[in-house]
Amino acid sequence: MKQLDKLLDGNKSWADSLQAEHPEFFSSLSKQQNPEYLWIGCSDSRVPSTQLVGMLPGEMFVHRNVANVVVHTDLNCLAVLQYAVDVLRVRHIIVCGHYGCGGVKAAMNNTKLGLIDNWLRHVQDVAEKHEQLLSQIEDKHKRADKLCELNVIEQTINVCQTTVVQNAWDRGAEFAVHSLIYSLHDGLLRNLGVCITNEEDLLTARQQTWNESRP
Repeated sequence: MKQLDKLLDGNKSWADSLQAEHPEFFSSLSKQQNPEYLWIGCSDSRVPSTQLVGMLPGEMFVHRNVANVVVHTDLNCLAVLQYAVDVLRVRHIIVCGHYGCGGVKAAMNNTKLGLIDNWLRHVQDVAEKHEQLLSQIEDKHKRADKLCELNVIEQTINVCQTTVVQNAWDRGAEFAVHSLIYSLHDGLLRNLGVCITNEEDLLTARQQTWNESRP
């Protein structure tokens, strides 16, 4: 019970395999990281960010939390975002949710889980904003899937409204913020059609979500 032999053995096999395929990989990786992407995703163990897009270590900067939420008072998330934008100068910020998200389901059903209920209140805010739209979906699974999508889009907008992104755009920094969602059933990512590169795009995205919330 106290041993981690399985993890350590797996790590050695992975490192040996990667070293054999790319002999200079680790020596180069240890000198710097230069990712083009920041991934903001869910903590769910079934959604491994780098692996599911076929990338190697060093190619993506990652922040994960339950239900891929972006809150303006979350200094952890904001610190990652600021480092990615101002220091690493990533070209793309991706907010990625997934269908079947336990956090989204708990928020939708008002399930009481403890401390995390306070965190999931942010997802409930999304559900309440889009209550009219969601109430028209009779199938509870499809309704949950739709909330997963809406949550990704709302969190994408939240990213763009942070002082980090706003200040970067004011300085003329060029990067795009995207909304993606992952399916556990087929392993594929789906583009939710939101790509924000400036304040004008942000206003358009906000208007679209406002219109969609009032069908």
